Amino acid sequence: MKLNTKRTVLIGLAFASILAFWQFYDQVIPIILENHFGVSTLSTNAIMSLDNILSIFMLPLFGSLSDKTNTRLGKRTPYILFGTLAAVIIMAAMAFMTQTKSFWGFFVLLMLLLVTMSIYRSPAVAYMPDITPKPLRSKGNAVINLVGYIGGIFATVAMMFMVKKVPTSSGGEEYKSFIPIFMTVAAFMLICVVIMVVTVNEKRAVAEGGAYEDEADDKPKTKGTEKLPKDVKRSLIFILVSAFLWYCAYNGVTTSFSRYFEYKFNIDAGSSSLYLTVATVAAIISFIPLGIISSRLGRKKTIIGGIILMTVCYTALIFIGEASAILYLFFAVVGIGWAAINVNSFPMVVEMCSAGDIGRYTGLYYSFTMAAQIVTPMLSGILIDEKVVGLGYGALFPYAAVFSALSGLTMIFVRHGDSKPQQKQSLLESFDVED
Repeated sequence: MKLNTKRTVLIGLAFASILAFWQFYDQVIPIILENHFGVSTLSTNAIMSLDNILSIFMLPLFGSLSDKTNTRLGKRTPYILFGTLAAVIIMAAMAFMTQTKSFWGFFVLLMLLLVTMSIYRSPAVAYMPDITPKPLRSKGNAVINLVGYIGGIFATVAMMFMVKKVPTSSGGEEYKSFIPIFMTVAAFMLICVVIMVVTVNEKRAVAEGGAYEDEADDKPKTKGTEKLPKDVKRSLIFILVSAFLWYCAYNGVTTSFSRYFEYKFNIDAGSSSLYLTVATVAAIISFIPLGIISSRLGRKKTIIGGIILMTVCYTALIFIGEASAILYLFFAVVGIGWAAINVNSFPMVVEMCSAGDIGRYTGLYYSFTMAAQIVTPMLSGILIDEKVVGLGYGALFPYAAVFSALSGLTMIFVRHGDSKPQQKQSLLESFDVED
């Protein structure tokens, strides 16, 4: 049995499309809201949390709907294709709304865009397991995530060149037109998905993959967390709480990242995106050694090591008063720490359930991470906004350090899901991370 790497790369283009969009969304939309439309920090963060509120309800809904869909294109492809087409059209309309400075037009289109992205996110996640036999899913997951990172890097690099400030006639500075970055990311998304649809026949791929020759499992077939043994359920709760806390820390930083650099270091969004690129590249490079480390130390210890790295970096960044080369080092270490967590946390959750419950537990895990991404923009916004608590952007990294440290404390109480993974059979498997 051998992974069809070429086909897996091609379906991974859907992930590249998704990650390119969210990288763009997290960095550019806050700048447009706060700098272009004059929305307050708290209100901007509240708007930025709406995608996560929608996701809690819509990701399970459309994942379930796609399970029951049967079309000539398959059951996942229609959602991915038509969801992307709708998203691209809406993004083009939003780009021109920034030129007319119509806030309410922009806001309505933004809400439509978030709904549209929710339509095809779950089907895209489910596509790889559909066409990949269980023994090969680690390799398959590795491939699609590596392809997905390419999309994130593409969007980051595009922002470096296209989201720049220019001098104004009054002697100040303002951002250039946002149309190029909207259209560039939209074109990338569309090209990725069209290539996937043209080159991969979903129904044939499912038949060849044998994905439904399911999954003899030594574990009892539980139907929900209520039937887990009490000690396992306790571990599940603690790792879910830990995931909530470390997402509060990390997403708190990424949501306010571009504005923090602008206010603290007078660096525009395009230039500050380079630091996120460093973190992303460091994460990619670290996957192989992290796979080796987790196979020897176990998942729990590797996660706690990642938490320690991130907490130390968040704390150190509190004291950085000017932009210098040391920032690249800190963000590289943040990327390594985040990769250490992501390589191991989702597999620990799945380890606690039977094969028949993987989808249910996946939804539970994403519910906690999405909940964190709802809470943290609001909570950090309350602390930062001058009209509320008024601590300013200097509160960002203390906030992240506290939540990161708390996630380490709760992680200590996780007692299950930590079976040491067997040594990877190939280097590729060491890249296996969640979406």
